[in-house]
Amino acid sequence: VQLQASGGGLVQAGGSLRLSCAVSGIIFGRNVMAWYRQAPGKQREWVASIFRDGTTRYVESVKGRFTISRDNAKNTVYLQMNSLKPEDTAVYYCNTDSRYRAYVTWGQGTLVTVSS
Repeated sequence: VQLQASGGGLVQAGGSLRLSCAVSGIIFGRNVMAWYRQAPGKQREWVASIFRDGTTRYVESVKGRFTISRDNAKNTVYLQMNSLKPEDTAVYYCNTDSRYRAYVTWGQGTLVTVSS
């Protein structure tokens, strides 16, 4: 199993980034996929999930700013992040949603840094 996240970088507050995560080794279309993040000195937290039918869920702090999507033909999940805030600074990871399937091996994630 491989989870390859990309698209992170340094952005000013109010800016946007689009993260991608290419997934291999699982039947992608059958799984609920999610984005997580881990800020410096903090525990990893769930950010958003997308179900097989496209239904989405978000943590309250990113509602209205982040959009999760998926392309089952490309085995890829995306996270469009708008109106970024310094508190969004973290390493972002994708994985399965553990409420529906146990995590697979974590990838390296992609670092997002939002400057004020």
